[in-house]
Amino acid sequence: MIKTYTLLVSGLLIGASAFAQSSEGTEKKAPNNWHQLDKTETGFNGISLNKAYDFLKSKNIKSKKVVVAVIDSGIDTLHEDLKPVLWTNPKEIPGNGKDDDKNGYIDDVHGWNFLGGKDGKNVKEDSYEGARVYHKLKSKWDGKEVNIDSLSPADKKSYVMYKKAKDKVVGEVNESEIGYLKMLYPKFLAGDSVLRKELGKEEYNGEDLKANNTTNADGKMAKGLILNISKANNSYEITNTQLLDEIGGQLRKAETATVAPPTYRSDVVKDDESNLNDRNYGNNDIMAATPFHGTHCSGIIGAARNNEKGIDGIADNVSIMMLRAVPDGDEHDKDIANAIRYAVDNGAKIISMSFGKDFSPEKRWVDEAFKYADKKGVLLVHAAGNDAKNIDTLDNFPSPIFEDGSGKATNVITVGASGDEKNGGLTASFSNYGKQEVDVFAPGVSIYSTIPGGTTYGNASGTSMACPVVAGIAALALEYYPTLTAKQLKDIIEKSAVVCKEEVKVPGTDDKKMLNELSRTGAFVNAYEAVKMADAVNAANKAKTTKSVGKKATK
Repeated sequence: MIKTYTLLVSGLLIGASAFAQSSEGTEKKAPNNWHQLDKTETGFNGISLNKAYDFLKSKNIKSKKVVVAVIDSGIDTLHEDLKPVLWTNPKEIPGNGKDDDKNGYIDDVHGWNFLGGKDGKNVKEDSYEGARVYHKLKSKWDGKEVNIDSLSPADKKSYVMYKKAKDKVVGEVNESEIGYLKMLYPKFLAGDSVLRKELGKEEYNGEDLKANNTTNADGKMAKGLILNISKANNSYEITNTQLLDEIGGQLRKAETATVAPPTYRSDVVKDDESNLNDRNYGNNDIMAATPFHGTHCSGIIGAARNNEKGIDGIADNVSIMMLRAVPDGDEHDKDIANAIRYAVDNGAKIISMSFGKDFSPEKRWVDEAFKYADKKGVLLVHAAGNDAKNIDTLDNFPSPIFEDGSGKATNVITVGASGDEKNGGLTASFSNYGKQEVDVFAPGVSIYSTIPGGTTYGNASGTSMACPVVAGIAALALEYYPTLTAKQLKDIIEKSAVVCKEEVKVPGTDDKKMLNELSRTGAFVNAYEAVKMADAVNAANKAKTTKSVGKKATK
């Protein structure tokens, strides 16, 4: 599930009538590009991007295009800052209704939508994986007395997953919160209808409401709710439609405690979801109706640079391949596994994955895809999640730890979200953390990027934003040093990250610890230090190759 919009949050603050993904609660004080700035020069805890480009320019080397796959909710293919950087399948003839490259996907020009039907319909909302697991296993285990020690390995795994899902789905329902939401939702719908008419637009945000002087009671309530949420989340780009989706999702989630969730995906996609090898499903509509998140993440990585429009992405010579596999709800393991394989088979060298969930019933499929990407030299960058939890001890999937006990993927970077002292603190209050399972922290608070609308830009917060920051740095390094391996890229990004020498807040608390207690490196990623190290590693690789060739020549 994408729980990484500024407004999409893990819980409802009833007293404040607001959702709170981040608890900074102050208006943005940092410039729009704060995440790209150099701390020594500007005071903002960014990635020193201009210094990285100055260094690369001094080396007088040319870049080579890098394909970055973004597995997400979709992308605005018409956006002025993204159209120039969309990946285009060179073997596919657009719009002819044929599978020209014989890869099983018809007209996959800029990527593929694994959440679509062959009739053109698309999955927008979906259920939560915990609910799907609970209701699938309920008939097998509900009400049974179980001696877990007597179970077969397969049944033991099934029972443990069922118990965990039951605790999550049934045990975590807060009746007072849900009651409040049920009361709020129809009033918000009524007020939203009033505001749409008064503003003359179907989608609006907090900025639009600042000048609105509605006298309608329902309109006032809806306006106050949106403005309170915007203030609490440090962004007035939150839209009415996104809030409606969030409230609706919370209500759907509560219903699954007693009723099995609808089969949203299978009703549209109509594949055999139990068969990983049934891969040729979906359609080529990578924009669909839910492109906010994927559009924002893609812009962070590679929005066209130096075109005097909107923003500059981190990497200057990338192609963005969009793989739509994440709905409004939890993603399905099969779609993620197949999206990774598609990316690898079609030339992506870096895959950005800003999604996550608490359950992974078909984890082995995703593990196999991770191994496939590793074999082909592809780096995977994954968001750590936004529940302010320790993922050393609490689940966050997809995880690089293989289910079969064979070890841990070495081509995966897991990213937590950092901020700035002027913008809420060095660690984001919502970010997951883990001394073993989070590798680095990267900017993820109030990140300004592309959003749907063709010429539109806005802020969002989350580890979803930190993840493409790292993917962008990896792409930048690989552009100029194309012989680097995925493992070398991972090593470079981690070893070049700037170690934090002061205590930071443990996300979700007021406690303070050193950052090396919250992540493996205890450091913030830095593009300048990364390209410097990439240059050194590249030189060492060349020297090793030259020495090897010399030895062969003397034999």
